[in-house]
Amino acid sequence: MGRRKVAVLGATGTVGQRMIQALDGHPWFELAELAASERSAGRRYADAVEGRWKLEGGIPDYVRDMPVLPCSPDIESSLVFSALDSGVAGPIEDEFADAGHYVCSNAKNHRMEDDVPLVIPEVNPGHLEALEAQKSNRGRQGFVVTNPNCSTIGLVVALKPLDDAYGARRAHVVTSQAISGAGYPGVASLDIHDNLVPYISGEEEKMEAESRKLLGSWENGFRYASMGISAQCSRVPVIDGHMEFVFLGVDDPADVDDAMRVMEAYRGKPQELGLPTAPEQPVIVFRDDDRPQPRLDRYMGSGRAAGMAVSVGRLREDTCDDGLFDYKFVVLSHNTVRGAAGAAVLNAELLEAEGYLR
Repeated sequence: MGRRKVAVLGATGTVGQRMIQALDGHPWFELAELAASERSAGRRYADAVEGRWKLEGGIPDYVRDMPVLPCSPDIESSLVFSALDSGVAGPIEDEFADAGHYVCSNAKNHRMEDDVPLVIPEVNPGHLEALEAQKSNRGRQGFVVTNPNCSTIGLVVALKPLDDAYGARRAHVVTSQAISGAGYPGVASLDIHDNLVPYISGEEEKMEAESRKLLGSWENGFRYASMGISAQCSRVPVIDGHMEFVFLGVDDPADVDDAMRVMEAYRGKPQELGLPTAPEQPVIVFRDDDRPQPRLDRYMGSGRAAGMAVSVGRLREDTCDDGLFDYKFVVLSHNTVRGAAGAAVLNAELLEAEGYLR
């Protein structure tokens, strides 16, 4: 069987560029079409991103001369990756799904809708069952599948093994988020240099709501997890890699060594299926006191999965005597790889492997 032709919407932005990287040489998918705003449409891709391609490795040679198309559902590719800005993503993604395309979206617009799966393949692959309800409810042959917010992904991949083993009751998370999460040109240098910005609009609300949907179930409707989640988010002068400082309370705690083994041993559906972008080990646990660090550890994973593993460190028993929390630890994930482009590609691989793409 030949590779499936795919398109990227919002191909000129930071996440769109990462999607192009993630699809370069992909064994299942062939990048056939690029689409973006009217400002870029009609131009050669290399010209459209001149001065704006900021990723290591440069533009893949075969992509440089590809034309940028308008974001119109008359494209040929059946599978579409959306890196569109949330200001325009919602109606455009619906137009594509209504026209029969399969949309894997990184945008926030559809994440919390009642018939749209919000998926991390290692965490809740069963939520794809909601696609039949979506197609029936909306009278469409295509569909929209979403991946979570970048900071939510790192948190929930780390929580999932502990939730399965011990039953998560509550979590408190404080984030230090990289500037690439704001896109390009991103945060003004005078705001972030020698500084930390203790507010990212909408971020805390997304983490709290999305995590409960992800850790819940699909039973002819989404049943959200009952655990309480409180988040506080800040922007820091790091280019790539979100750090998260987590306090977790569980129903049936075990000792720290057991918790480490549980996290290291965890494998999900992508590992079972051998999906091309899946890390062999989704959660890497460090025992060094000063790891993980963004500069050293944001690209954990190998080959196509570089940057797709989530790193955990400083896993300890919480010693506060009020009994609210049992563990405390640090999480690091690459926000534009695991947290965005790679997440969408992994969702598409799961859809392909499970027979949702026809």
